[in-house]
Amino acid sequence: MESQTYIDSVNSPVIATAIHDGHHIPPVFRDKMLLLEHERMREEDPYTADMINLPVNKIIAGNSRFVADLNRPKDRCIYRTPDDAWGLTVWATKLTADEEQEINTYYDGFYLKAEALLESVIDRYGCFVVLDIHTYNHRRQDAYTASPVEQNPEINIGTANNDPKWRPLIDAFIGGLSKSVINGHLPDVRENIKFKGGAFSHWICSRYGSYGCVLSVEFKKTFMDEWTGRVNINHLMDIQQALRDNLPLLKNGLLQLSQNEKTIK
Repeated sequence: MESQTYIDSVNSPVIATAIHDGHHIPPVFRDKMLLLEHERMREEDPYTADMINLPVNKIIAGNSRFVADLNRPKDRCIYRTPDDAWGLTVWATKLTADEEQEINTYYDGFYLKAEALLESVIDRYGCFVVLDIHTYNHRRQDAYTASPVEQNPEINIGTANNDPKWRPLIDAFIGGLSKSVINGHLPDVRENIKFKGGAFSHWICSRYGSYGCVLSVEFKKTFMDEWTGRVNINHLMDIQQALRDNLPLLKNGLLQLSQNEKTIK
């Protein structure tokens, strides 16, 4: 099974990831994949790779989350039952032990690549911040009925896995993003309302949490039609620009916190 994982290493302490952007189904699994393309795309995070077209390190997964969900623990990365996948039946027949092992090998390979990039950034800067970019659906009943705004912010920042020492950086990013004009208005940005951060964030923070933090940024799919996949390109570019505008804040805040900690020690 091909990796389909794109890694771009540049001179920056910021790492942006789009681990649910992928739509590719490896040929070996296509005959067993029951879902149609539009059914898969609805639960994938299309356009997140475009959002992170930024001058930072990047990790982009090209394989669909319906093959392996890289934001879940390895023992749950395969959607075996409808309960694992928003009520969807993913596989026409049960995967064999060899097929599951192939998926697990891909999963492990992704994390090895992420580990190598994180450690190279830590070696260079002594610190890092990960922008873990995702999107989420808010019209699950039908294409016309939106979920209540009270529980569905336009941008949800998941931070639950981070060491408390990164609080100033988290607050600065939330404040900066809240002041960014997106689609003609200041966005509703809230923390840990809809999502708090998944297995990828937990893995990073449990291994490297003393060196940096993970901001799991979930954009509500107001920038696209989640039923057809059609995107509002201007809205999408506003999101990308908002992330770009906040990179100096992230970098400077990260390096300052890291330097202050070294001074105290």
